[in-house]
Amino acid sequence: MDVRVVDHPLAAARLTTLRDAATDNAAFRAALRDLTLMLVYEATRDAATEEISVRTPLAETTGYRLARPPLLVPVLRAGLGMVDQAHALIPEARVGFVGVARDEETHQPTPYLESLPDDLSTQPVIVLDPMLATGGSMAHTIKLLQARNVVDVTAICVVVAPEGLAALEAVAPSTRLYTATIDEGLNEVAYIVPGLGDAGDRQFGPR
Repeated sequence: MDVRVVDHPLAAARLTTLRDAATDNAAFRAALRDLTLMLVYEATRDAATEEISVRTPLAETTGYRLARPPLLVPVLRAGLGMVDQAHALIPEARVGFVGVARDEETHQPTPYLESLPDDLSTQPVIVLDPMLATGGSMAHTIKLLQARNVVDVTAICVVVAPEGLAALEAVAPSTRLYTATIDEGLNEVAYIVPGLGDAGDRQFGPR
């Protein structure tokens, strides 16, 4: 699996804001939006483009656009905080949704929603989820995409744990993953350490 850590001073600064327990909901959402922009920018660096003709105020020239705009798939609810910024960078992208809740006793994913196109054989997909902890939610999402014949998947996660990387590698070794950091691991209740807490709660308040 191709795992890339975005090492940039501005990304590190936004990650620090996200980690800080004193950061309130509004500031957390703002930092997540900023960091999402950086991660999406890097994740699309090698995206295929096609030439188009465009007229400037002075002359005709050649421009470029994405040859295959991706499907953006935020994993609800935490991924909601990433999709607007990703869509701002790629306004021609379509958006699908996968909803997965965490069972606080078993730490396993509990799916509750999916809204995806029937066939993804020709479309790149970018999955957005701030945290890759056990990998259960991401693995569930990837399996839904695989059932729709996806061949090109990029996952964007702000913070990942080695356990989550291993789980994703087991189900989708061809996935590309972009992140701001690979943390130490999971604690006894399957939270990433040092992590940043529950990304959904820190954006929107407790469920």
